Amino acid sequence: MTAVIDWLVQPFAFEFMLKAFVITVALSLPMAILSCFLVLKGWSLMGDAISHAVLPGVVLAYIAGLPLAAGAFGAGMTCALATGFLDRNSRLKQDTVMGVVFSGMFGLGLVMYVAIQTEVHLDHILFGNILGLSWGDVVETAIIAFICTSGIGIWRKDLLLHAFDAQHARAIGLKVRLLHYGLLAAISLAIVGALKASGIILAIALLIAPGAIAFLVTRRFEAMLAVAVAIAIGSSLVGVFASFHLDSAPAPTIVLVMTCLFIAAFVRQQLQFARLARRQP
Repeated sequence: MTAVIDWLVQPFAFEFMLKAFVITVALSLPMAILSCFLVLKGWSLMGDAISHAVLPGVVLAYIAGLPLAAGAFGAGMTCALATGFLDRNSRLKQDTVMGVVFSGMFGLGLVMYVAIQTEVHLDHILFGNILGLSWGDVVETAIIAFICTSGIGIWRKDLLLHAFDAQHARAIGLKVRLLHYGLLAAISLAIVGALKASGIILAIALLIAPGAIAFLVTRRFEAMLAVAVAIAIGSSLVGVFASFHLDSAPAPTIVLVMTCLFIAAFVRQQLQFARLARRQP
């Protein structure tokens, strides 16, 4: 029994693990809430586009001596605005436009990164460096998470109506364009918060998986939000804990836990469909 307790509490004896637990929980709340809106609106690729497009902003911020988060946010919003402009002024569908914009900006970021001498390791940008963060990084991420969560909470009902029926939202007088770009800003801000912990590659999984899993197991939006938050926090804690004992990177382990939960939710849904089919005459 003592050996089991020691095995359970061992990760909490290290400061770098405590920081990893805190920052992943801080990120889980805004990521989970946003994932619900992204799944409902079919904006999964938009999150992917913004997460990849922040790279040139990070490089430019490093060159200018600015906080990397500021450059990442600026690049994310540039990607969102460029996507919206091209979508409105071309015959291309939105997913095609997003693919062109984010791949172009990601390629630009890689070229810029190679062209300059930087102390920031590319792997840390792409995949995060959650075990090498300082308490200052944790506080910065927590502040970003608080701002993002508070903004979504204030305009939650308007954002929900906009996600389900943008035309009805416009008809009753809501500022649809403001809600549209406000949601894009929240996505960019959440990705900036996750940049140091999970990196730009894995941020998309943290931004989509909780909402996708919750969508499969719930029928009401309020329940979907609660389940998504529980999944995000639970997966983060389990993933960080498991990564310590498996000697693996925490961020990919968290994504792997969420993937297993998604598979379980999908199988559960298919079994329910099969039972309903057998009951029908």
